[in-house]
Amino acid sequence: MSFKQPIPTIRRDGDRAVILDQTLLPHRTELRHLSCLDEVAHAIRSMQVRGAPLIGATAAYGVAIAMTHDAGDRALETALAVLAATRPTAVNLHWALGRMAARLLALAPAARVAAAWDEAEAIRLQDMETCAAIGRHGLTLIEALAARRPGPVRVMTHCNAGWVATCGAGTALAPVYAAHARGIAVEVLVSETRPRNQGLLTAWELRQAGVAHSLIADNAAGLLLARGEVDLVITGADRVAANGDSANKIGTYLKALAAQDAGVPFYIAAPFSTLDFACPTGSAIPIEDRDADELLCVGGMDADGHLRQLRQAPADTAVRNPAFDVTPARLITRIITERGIAAPGALRTLYPAEDVPA
Repeated sequence: MSFKQPIPTIRRDGDRAVILDQTLLPHRTELRHLSCLDEVAHAIRSMQVRGAPLIGATAAYGVAIAMTHDAGDRALETALAVLAATRPTAVNLHWALGRMAARLLALAPAARVAAAWDEAEAIRLQDMETCAAIGRHGLTLIEALAARRPGPVRVMTHCNAGWVATCGAGTALAPVYAAHARGIAVEVLVSETRPRNQGLLTAWELRQAGVAHSLIADNAAGLLLARGEVDLVITGADRVAANGDSANKIGTYLKALAAQDAGVPFYIAAPFSTLDFACPTGSAIPIEDRDADELLCVGGMDADGHLRQLRQAPADTAVRNPAFDVTPARLITRIITERGIAAPGALRTLYPAEDVPA
């Protein structure tokens, strides 16, 4: 049974794009229309859309929207530059923009609008298919564990790599949804993922899907792994280097260290658009530093149903807020892609140099 998003994370509406505003989740479900390049750039930068595959798709729609207003060479170059500067770590953004550039630069301006929308839609549909394939391959891991022991297969994840982070079923959660659809009992341990608390999005979507789950504090993960309460860890990634080093949401590296010490397999789920064969190792991956207020303030819904932002530390407190860390390939058991499952250093067996998808 194919997975269908309860709410499309992005879709076309005439000359605009419609997105699910993730800054309001899990408290409110609101759609926003993006009508110009600046609105698309703001949506990516402010994390109204987030998740590496969805960022890439949104950037593609941003180029199409820009071409609707002005399809000239300078406007195309501006759109590509503005969108490329929004978030540095997720390579899917640059992959999608590169694909849009390859399609449009060779065309006359009069032909660019229709081509841009066609290409953006093709990227969205391809991501849906890619998520489904990752789910099928990852399902084999869960099936093998379910056959070996009674009770639910206990999956730990970090951040949000489900349907709200993609155009389809997600990456890290796609195998979970595939197992659930097969009737395999699964329990997901969801770390809150400070400071943006994207784990709340994971808990929200698992609740909607009827998948058993527990929300845990970030620092509880090591204890649960050490106690033998986790069968495998699956996270997504924002960029995977050629040697298999993987950048993902801050805190992923700590989970990989704890998983190795506890003897629990640690998997990365990533589509081809997240693989960066031009990046030799994780040390070359740019790490985004985000605003201090993400740590100095905390948001939520009060008893009256109002969303509020509260300061939890003095405004002049010094802050370091890297949004990602890099998990070395030596800590990663395997990487799950839409083409299969490979050791971190063997990704080229799935993607030979002459056969890297466009």
